[in-house]
Amino acid sequence: MKMHRRNFIKSGSITIASFGLVNSILSGCSSDSDRFKELENMTTGVEPLNAEDYKSRQNKAARLMGENRIDGLFITGGSNLKYFLDLQWWQSERLFGAIMNLKGDPVWVCPAFELERAREVIRYGTDIHVWQEHESPYDLVISIMKDLGISSGVLGIDPNVRNFIVEGIRKSASGTHIQLTDGSLITENCRGIKSEKELAYMDLANRITKIAFREAFKMLREGMDPGELEELIRQAHLKMGVTGGGYPQFGISSAFPHGTEEIYPLGNGDIVSVDGGCSVEGYRSDVTRTIVFGQPTDKQKKIFDIILKSRQAAIDIVRPGVTCETVDSAARKVIDDSGYGPDYKYFMHRLGHGIGLEGHEYPYLVRGNKLELKPGMTFSNEPGIYIYNDFGIRVEDCFVVTEDGARYLGDMLTTAIDIPFS
Repeated sequence: MKMHRRNFIKSGSITIASFGLVNSILSGCSSDSDRFKELENMTTGVEPLNAEDYKSRQNKAARLMGENRIDGLFITGGSNLKYFLDLQWWQSERLFGAIMNLKGDPVWVCPAFELERAREVIRYGTDIHVWQEHESPYDLVISIMKDLGISSGVLGIDPNVRNFIVEGIRKSASGTHIQLTDGSLITENCRGIKSEKELAYMDLANRITKIAFREAFKMLREGMDPGELEELIRQAHLKMGVTGGGYPQFGISSAFPHGTEEIYPLGNGDIVSVDGGCSVEGYRSDVTRTIVFGQPTDKQKKIFDIILKSRQAAIDIVRPGVTCETVDSAARKVIDDSGYGPDYKYFMHRLGHGIGLEGHEYPYLVRGNKLELKPGMTFSNEPGIYIYNDFGIRVEDCFVVTEDGARYLGDMLTTAIDIPFS
């Protein structure tokens, strides 16, 4: 069996007094019949997005297009099609997508044999242009631009559109006065700022994942395989009404930020590191918790305290107007000053990533990113120290930038090596 990297409101606190984990709350594992019996569906009554929400997104995209002199935005199957037009469509070699534009409703490009299916699922816009198997869908895209009266305009391309499609459209646009440009200016500036409803979904998703980890940790036992803990976390998520999971690493495998192919059963004194998440109405959580099965060593406690200080230094500096790279730098300085630098020597990755409909999305907390934070942006905060052939420690929680600072999503923060869920 292999360990792979990630695919992806209520409850009290957990204090594991001496993470003599097995000795207290982790002793006496539940039987299969009463496992997670205290958990209940936490998504009951969650209000989904409605037509008004999607229209608001479309209007914002139109405003940004106008401000930046972009006449159309071409999007295909993927997260942006879902975000703007509430449509899930698979990716294939056959081009299906929509041109959002300043003239009115989106105009659709569809394989002819999929027309009736498309009519079933398209919610916004009724103008569907089809292409037969022997015809060029890329020529059709350019033709639609001309039909819209944009024969000398600018077409933004969704950054998630695959390269062969981009090049096909570019070739068809050759010899015309239609220019192609990066559409991320539109997509990222819409998706990067979360609404209150989106934040509520993410709050709940992060809360659920933390509870799932907490409850699964109660069932740790010596000799356990990482896959067993992974299954417990999956079951706990299901009991709370979502599909989600976690990817555990035990002992020296915790030094690999995204796992290793080697399998290490759980032993006394081992680090247990779990990274995972779920989604509520499509909005993701991302949580990492690191604990010790047994008594932590002085070295483990020392590094854990450095990680907590690094995490705090980052969140303390977050506020609108601060650059993304400044937040990364604040966290990294604590680790460097503690003797685990320089740069990426032990803290091997950026501090954090944006999160929303995708587990990793724009923008990123990383050196060189001079983008200024704005209220409503959401990120992970996940400093880590990884020492190969020994252990690794990472703590991860997601937060939203507020008008005057930041707020963690889902609460239940780690406050000490023996208090993973305060």
